[in-house]
Amino acid sequence: MNAVAKRSVPGVIAGMAGALLFSSSVTVYAADKDSQKGEQTVTLRVCNWEEYIDIGGWDEEDTIDLDSGDIIGERSMIQDFEEWYYENYGIRVKVEYSTFGTNEDLYNMLTLGDTYDLVCPSEYMIMKLMTEDQLVPLSEDFFDTSDKNNYYINGVSPYIRSIFENNEIDGKPWSNYAAGYMWGITGIVYNPELVSEEAASSWRILNDPAYHRQITIKDNVRDSYFAAVGAIKSDLLTSERFRQNPDYQKQLEIEMNDTSKETIAKVQEYLQDVKNHAYSFETDSGKADMVTGKVAANYQWSGDAVYTMDQADEDDFPLAFAVPEESTNIYFDGWVMLKNGILENRLKQHAAEAFINFNSRADNVIRNMFYVGYTSVISGGDDMRIFEYADWCYGAEEDEEDVSEYDLGYFFLEEGDEGRSYIITAPSDQVYRQLFAQYPSGEAISRSSLMVCFDDEQNQAINQMWINVRCYNIHDIPVWVWAAAGVVMGIFLAAAGRKLARSRR
Repeated sequence: MNAVAKRSVPGVIAGMAGALLFSSSVTVYAADKDSQKGEQTVTLRVCNWEEYIDIGGWDEEDTIDLDSGDIIGERSMIQDFEEWYYENYGIRVKVEYSTFGTNEDLYNMLTLGDTYDLVCPSEYMIMKLMTEDQLVPLSEDFFDTSDKNNYYINGVSPYIRSIFENNEIDGKPWSNYAAGYMWGITGIVYNPELVSEEAASSWRILNDPAYHRQITIKDNVRDSYFAAVGAIKSDLLTSERFRQNPDYQKQLEIEMNDTSKETIAKVQEYLQDVKNHAYSFETDSGKADMVTGKVAANYQWSGDAVYTMDQADEDDFPLAFAVPEESTNIYFDGWVMLKNGILENRLKQHAAEAFINFNSRADNVIRNMFYVGYTSVISGGDDMRIFEYADWCYGAEEDEEDVSEYDLGYFFLEEGDEGRSYIITAPSDQVYRQLFAQYPSGEAISRSSLMVCFDDEQNQAINQMWINVRCYNIHDIPVWVWAAAGVVMGIFLAAAGRKLARSRR
């Protein structure tokens, strides 16, 4: 979600990467809701994050054998959408599927004239596109809960739905324009043999001299800025007075998105200090550095944290995940339709909304989560398979003794609905490992904050700060250089003063 990719998704099924089917485009068949069977073809241009949708080709051992039935990705999600859409609506649609690496890459592609109908940026880029009036609102039909094919509105997590409905741009809720896809939080993956949980539970670890050259930080301005703000405001953010504020969530968001000159200057100083202590600034290599033991802790997005811990477990090298006490960034990727692509074409819009719905069907949600490693915004509604999948991944074996109950009610449970239990009995060590990263606890979520969309002036200020941090470091300049610079400046000022005096005479 930033100057560099907010995430880099490896895919859980390692053998599939080489079989990637979407190098430029994939043909998919679909149709308009009100049309009869025919030969009309609609072209739907979709642009998504790299490796962010199931490409099929699973081996038999990859089968997810739930009590309610097996799930396996035999063909790509695109190909399965082809058949489903044509069978349900009757008009063929050709999907031209493209990918991007960062939110900024996508925005630059749009600025340079690339045209897409449906794209999947992160929350702050969605806000930016809304502000610039580049988006088409979702249709009323998309929100019709009586339509059995409207898997999104019938299955989106109540928790996620409330966030999309309660956050606005220019008085318009996100939910009018965006349908969520994946979500997560940020935190610290750490080696518990080298780093204590207490140390990993603060952004201050990033410049802690005790871990000199043992920690990686994200190589992008927005994620690094967020972490630095958390560190420099740690005393305030963790104080009881601040946390007991009746308007805590709003105040937290204000503090974590502070771009005052004073805060930017402190962030720059902090990040320059981090630069002196960090092993590296990275986007994707931190996962491998953790698994191979090169570093002791890694600033990471929760989806990549799950992948990292999974890989380390294969080598019997257990890692853990901590959420900083100051705050964590809650992030989203979501589907939005672009005006310059849809062009008020009813058939295109329907195909785009159906693509969202198809990827929101419980079995397809599970396939995408299994392949991607991130957590879907879909909880399933009346379909229990997504919770069943979470239990399949993290539930304890019957004979395990050291177990803990992990409550996921905040994500799955409709407000006021007490008829179902969403508690996983998990191995106790999972409470602070993959399960915790995949579905953060309600307590961790309570201190989460969004990254808001900065205006041009704010972006210019923090981007200049980032250039200062990444291109040079004032802490690296020797004292004698400062002294020499002072002497030179003194000579220059003296000469200028004499020249000015002569000109006045």
